[in-house]
Amino acid sequence: MLLTAQQLQTPQFGPLDISLESSERLFIHGPSGAGKSVLLRALADLDPHQGEIRFEGQPQQQIPATEWRQQVSYLPAENQWWAATVGEHFPDANSDHFERLGFSTDTLNWQIEHCSSGERQRLALLRLLQNQPKILLLDEATANLDPENSLRFENLILDYQQQHLTALIWVSHDPVQIARLATRSLYLNHGNWGIAP
Repeated sequence: MLLTAQQLQTPQFGPLDISLESSERLFIHGPSGAGKSVLLRALADLDPHQGEIRFEGQPQQQIPATEWRQQVSYLPAENQWWAATVGEHFPDANSDHFERLGFSTDTLNWQIEHCSSGERQRLALLRLLQNQPKILLLDEATANLDPENSLRFENLILDYQQQHLTALIWVSHDPVQIARLATRSLYLNHGNWGIAP
């Protein structure tokens, strides 16, 4: 198993067990407030939690947090930016990835504050992929994208997953997207796995 979590628990959910194999696409859906984002943040070691999480057999607490987050990487619905221009966040920009998401090399000169929410979300994915993570934790990652850019986003994820043998957990409210992409889906409600209505 690439990732396992046993008796994972926070005040918002659990205890839950999760297992994730290489190349798997696990989609999680459920009502607002069910704990979906908190679950992803716990897996990324961003929020306090109980239980044991392992990546490639290694316990989370035995891996420095920065190294863990490079391998188990979280993409929130809204991202933080710490520099003024796009290029400052991309020391090793992959021009192919930029083009596939509808950007040109001139994008590196853009001011972050002038980017739309959809542009920022696509750029945030590119920034995340720079670290070549083994597990992607995607929190409503295409919610701010139009259909064309959603498909670009999805196709890049699928190709990256195939090339790097990664796995992903994707929180989504889009049943069409779940049906199109998921190899497995789980419904989270009132902090526990359940059956979708």
